[in-house]
Amino acid sequence: MNLVSLRIISPDIKRLVQFYEKVTHLSAQWYTEDFAEINSPACTLAIGSTRTLGLFGKDLTHTGSSNSVIIEFHVADVDEQYGKIKDLLSEIIQEPTTMPWGNRSLMFRDPDGNLINFFSPVTAAAIKKFS
Repeated sequence: MNLVSLRIISPDIKRLVQFYEKVTHLSAQWYTEDFAEINSPACTLAIGSTRTLGLFGKDLTHTGSSNSVIIEFHVADVDEQYGKIKDLLSEIIQEPTTMPWGNRSLMFRDPDGNLINFFSPVTAAAIKKFS
């Protein structure tokens, strides 16, 4: 099994796609007005409008912020990324901080309220894990 994609459902897909393009410095590929993907070498971040939920045949219309899922991006330098994107962020949960497990971490929310973590390994053990 291989995890290849995470999908966020948004009531304002254009706003959310633009946000992720700015913070990741990657361009989205739009397939329809209701579905886009941002591809990285490791995984794809898919973003769909709430209209796409009807295609699954169930009432799945509950969308919004999640406090139980964190979308994580491995970045080269958390502090550098923070300097580049801090003006784009409406809610910063934690400014760059070195965590006990060896990653330097920046936690914030996207415009829909989803938790996002940018991290960089900084201890020898954490660097080894990601090399």
